[in-house]
Amino acid sequence: MRGAGVIELENVAYGYDGGEVFADVSLALNAGSFHFLTGPSGSGKSTLLKLCYGVLVPTAGQLRLFGKDRRGMARDDIALARRRIGVVHQDCQFLDHLSVSDNIALPLMVSGRDLLAEDANLSELVGWVGLRDRAKALPPELSGGERQRAALARALILSPEVVLADEPTGNVDWEMSQRLMRLLIELNRMGKTILIATHDLALIRAAKAHVQARVLRIAGRRLHLAGADL
Repeated sequence: MRGAGVIELENVAYGYDGGEVFADVSLALNAGSFHFLTGPSGSGKSTLLKLCYGVLVPTAGQLRLFGKDRRGMARDDIALARRRIGVVHQDCQFLDHLSVSDNIALPLMVSGRDLLAEDANLSELVGWVGLRDRAKALPPELSGGERQRAALARALILSPEVVLADEPTGNVDWEMSQRLMRLLIELNRMGKTILIATHDLALIRAAKAHVQARVLRIAGRRLHLAGADL
């Protein structure tokens, strides 16, 4: 059975420099759910993901992360909430002088984890995304698909409950898009909450044959629920 909302937006609006990106957005990402977020460029998909990650604070309405109001959260509370959320960026940034494996392990270092104790988990994760043979390679040596799989692994290294992916297949071919989507669907079957922002409707249609997903669309500064159909 699906759980309660882990990220909840209630009548949320966001704007800057006098312009409104969107308003009256209400959404609950329930534990174990799978959502796609679509809409034209500039509609606010990335902004909505940043709200869900707690990077941005709504200009109106209420945002709750794991039951806590974002406005009332102390810095430590925000940091703890973010560790429960993995983010995959379209333009993933790596440290070029570190190996793929070390780049994936960076969140462990930042959070003060014992790297030796986590070595088995790191190795298993690198293998799961299909990069075992590229673990010692440097980021400039990777293909676009390899970079995206490394970005996914880095987002997962702290075992988050929620995965937010911003156009994760935007820079790869169709075959690699399907491979990345299979990994995300497998994560959902493991109980992770997934939200993917994408403009690729063909990708959404293909994925919906394998996962129960809701499709959200931002248009006209409002969030619309597409339900089961595109």
